[in-house]
Amino acid sequence: MSKVRSNLPLDQAIFLKSASKLSQCPLDVGSEVAFCGRSNAGKSSAINYLTDQRKLARTSKTPGRTQLINFFTVTDSFRIVDLPGYGYAKVPEAIKKEWHRNIDEYLQNRQSIKGLVLVMDIRHPLKEFDLMMLEWSGTAEVPIHILLTKADKFKRGAQQATMFSVKKQVPKNVSVQVFSAQAEIGKKILMKQIETWVDEPEETTTETIDPA
Repeated sequence: MSKVRSNLPLDQAIFLKSASKLSQCPLDVGSEVAFCGRSNAGKSSAINYLTDQRKLARTSKTPGRTQLINFFTVTDSFRIVDLPGYGYAKVPEAIKKEWHRNIDEYLQNRQSIKGLVLVMDIRHPLKEFDLMMLEWSGTAEVPIHILLTKADKFKRGAQQATMFSVKKQVPKNVSVQVFSAQAEIGKKILMKQIETWVDEPEETTTETIDPA
């Protein structure tokens, strides 16, 4: 993995704890940036690439395997949160409903959350779950940054065309970028967005094109 300098020591992120419900989460102080997305969208790979750690967030060939909210400490006052994947998981419907209810409770009630990275496979953007998250963020006034992952599956022209198409379909205050952990595309923009949320949470970036 190539190194990209950040004002935050993201490469020092360590696992803190897992929680199945809000009452099990760490104390609601400091700042958190949460990653969410449909199962198999590349969320864990994105977190691992961002932090220069291959195994920080667990990846699996079985979509939806991780059903807990996972917290990673970056600094004394900043955490990365890995929310369970939504969608393909082969679990009983009752468990799936409880799982989704716990995610919703976290998003609705957690005061530390400063921004949400919404991970979408660039080949399948803006599915039902994604639209639901966009609607929620508008209501909760939590900014969203869309990460169009697996961009290496497209040539650059198709990457940019998809990004601009998504940009036209989402609210103007939602930022969008292309990203690929496999091809090491987009880390710098994602880092800048996270730094903006943590340092100046009232602002959001408008930079979307440079995939470096």
